[in-house]
This record gives sequence, C-alpha cells and structure tokens, in this order.
Amino acid sequence: MEHGQETMTIVDEHGKEHVCEVIFTFESEEFGKSYVLYHILDQDDADNEDEEIEIHASAFMPSENNEDGELMPIEDDAEWEMIEEMLNTFLAEEDEDDEE
Repeated sequence: MEHGQETMTIVDEHGKEHVCEVIFTFESEEFGKSYVLYHILDQDDADNEDEEIEIHASAFMPSENNEDGELMPIEDDAEWEMIEEMLNTFLAEEDEDDEE
C-alpha cells in the first residue's frame, strides 16, 4: 500500500475537471488490477472541515509511458468488498499512527 500527498485531476461526466487527493493506492493479485482511493478537494463543502470526506475508488490502468493513466469504474461486488477491507485496514493503521 502506498499513500502520500499526491494529487490527480479527474474529469467528471459533465466535462468539468476536479483536483483530487490520492489517499492510497494498492494492487490486487486476486483481481489483477491496481486501485486508487481518493477524495475530491474542490467540492462545494470544502469549508465544512467537520464533515466526513467522501472517498471514491477506481480501478487504475497505468499508461505505458508512466504518465497519465486511466481510471475505470468498479462494478464487481467482490472487488468492492476487497476495497472496503483495504480501506478499513488503512484507516486502522492511520488511527494507530495518530495515537503514537
């Protein structure tokens, strides 16, 4: 699992660009894919810091030249369950780090 302060830009279904913070990325041998979990930084509720952030997940296909890749929707319930487990593990590790 990798995480840090990386950002990426996505384009929504209306053609509008959004800057997103990458929460973490990981690969799944079971599904043979890479995944990225992220949240959108430029949403209207950015000034409400007390609210929980909405986390998005996508399968990620890196490009051959290591520049921009392609995000793909996740449509399999088994994949969603695996992603949720990875997120829960990540959040538990973050909580442990914060307590130290």
